[in-house]
Amino acid sequence: MVTSKSSAKKYDVVLYGASGFVGRQTVDYFAQSADVQSSGLTWALSGRSADKLEAVRKASGAQQAGILVAEAHDAAAMDALARNARVVLSTAGPFALYGSELVAACVRHGTHYVDITGETPWVKGLIDQHHEAAQRTGARIIPFCGFDSIPSDLSAHLANAAMQERYGEACVQTKVAFSIRGGFNGGTLASLFNMLASGQSDAMADPFLLNPSGTRPANVATHADPLGPRRDADFGAWLGPFMMSMINTRVVRRSAALLGYAKGYQYQEYLRLGKGPLAAMAATSLSVGSFASQAALRLSPIRKLAQKMAPPPGAGPSEASMDGGSFRALWVGHSASGKMVRGMVADKGDPGNRATTKMLCESALALALQFDELPGGPKQGGLLTPASGLGDVLVQRLRAAGMTLQVDPSTV
Repeated sequence: MVTSKSSAKKYDVVLYGASGFVGRQTVDYFAQSADVQSSGLTWALSGRSADKLEAVRKASGAQQAGILVAEAHDAAAMDALARNARVVLSTAGPFALYGSELVAACVRHGTHYVDITGETPWVKGLIDQHHEAAQRTGARIIPFCGFDSIPSDLSAHLANAAMQERYGEACVQTKVAFSIRGGFNGGTLASLFNMLASGQSDAMADPFLLNPSGTRPANVATHADPLGPRRDADFGAWLGPFMMSMINTRVVRRSAALLGYAKGYQYQEYLRLGKGPLAAMAATSLSVGSFASQAALRLSPIRKLAQKMAPPPGAGPSEASMDGGSFRALWVGHSASGKMVRGMVADKGDPGNRATTKMLCESALALALQFDELPGGPKQGGLLTPASGLGDVLVQRLRAAGMTLQVDPSTV
């Protein structure tokens, strides 16, 4: 059941950006959620167009949901939204363009917040501006609650817990190898193009961009993003650079600092290509192509051409394509003495859409329905990560929702 805190505000959860591509999927998820139905949770759709919100509410059959019209750059509207919500779930990106006023309002009113951003420079700005204030008001501000970066963050969380449980030792290194099948929606690509166009490449390249002050190691070079192909004995496969690692690794390193993982903790992730000679060639080609595409997209004419070819915000893969997607993240953890633990995080459905919707909605529901069980106790606030702000509660909720989050029983 919803806790008694819900009585202080009109809505337990407000879905902001509800008429967008991923936003519409979150409305469907809430409308079909047994937890939402059985808990008596109150929720609302929000965005800048009443007509579009009404159309989404009708299409989802969610007539019990309220509607709040609020434009992202209207500080008074954002203030009213946050004042009336215990938890805000936002899918309105690019977040650097449309998210700052909303986060500031949530911090002021002690309102908890989750989103699906992968915009690390924007989040760095939020940390600098709002972390201490959010600690005072008790607002849990938790970006990165989609495919960026829950599978990565929870893989590291599970590896650290498993190493302690099985061997009583600290996990000093975690590696993750991803396999994915799926597409991009227009909002995700718009966020990427905005980061590149705003000259944030140098900030994005900092491996410890999101870390708290005083937690940057002396030898940053040992944590640099991998660029070339490698054959990894732990995975028994060829690995190449993973396009999302420049986001996910920064999030995991913030979790490591906030949760007190081992001193000098190492985290990296890769794309898994396979075992044979063809996989070796693919890993090499991917490495070269990744480097070349990143360099090319920094050039304004090429970036503008890519934008013209990309789906616009509000558009994305077909229903059949999203249903047919999947991801798998195999993880391996090591201790200083050589002990090893293994596991996997995986799900069916397009990772950037279906799986992201599940992860985001379950993150919001963890805050709304199981707040007193979250790590750090009920008074903890700040700019947090999925692992530090939601922890095992989110692990359990995602498992109940059909996602695989497992530790190999042969190691634990």
